[in-house]
Amino acid sequence: MAPLRVAVVGTCASGKTSVVAALREYGLDAYAVAQEHSAIAGLWRHLEPDRLVYLDNRLETIQRRRHDDSWPEWIYQLQLKRLHDARAQADVVVTTDELEIDEIVRRILAELGSGGEDGSCGLRHRSDGCSR
Repeated sequence: MAPLRVAVVGTCASGKTSVVAALREYGLDAYAVAQEHSAIAGLWRHLEPDRLVYLDNRLETIQRRRHDDSWPEWIYQLQLKRLHDARAQADVVVTTDELEIDEIVRRILAELGSGGEDGSCGLRHRSDGCSR
């Protein structure tokens, strides 16, 4: 059985790269989509993902994570506009402002799968010797 293909979208500094790396460690075919930089509303559909994850955060969080209090609100608003379709279609939406990567991933895994008792949806970290 092929691994679940998961597209991850979100604003700048929402955690896409880190989340994708962690999801891959659980055997998912995860990849980030730079939807926030594209005027093509359905760019995230290009690789035909099985599921879409949207990582949400506030402007203040982006500024904090980028160590740039002057990072412009107009760019943030433009990114939200470009991400509108993806957010509406997302299977999972996680607000990442106050969460560490492991908690974000735990929430995604719980939402993607059957919601096993441990919240892992039946997936195990690759270091455990298997991915399902």
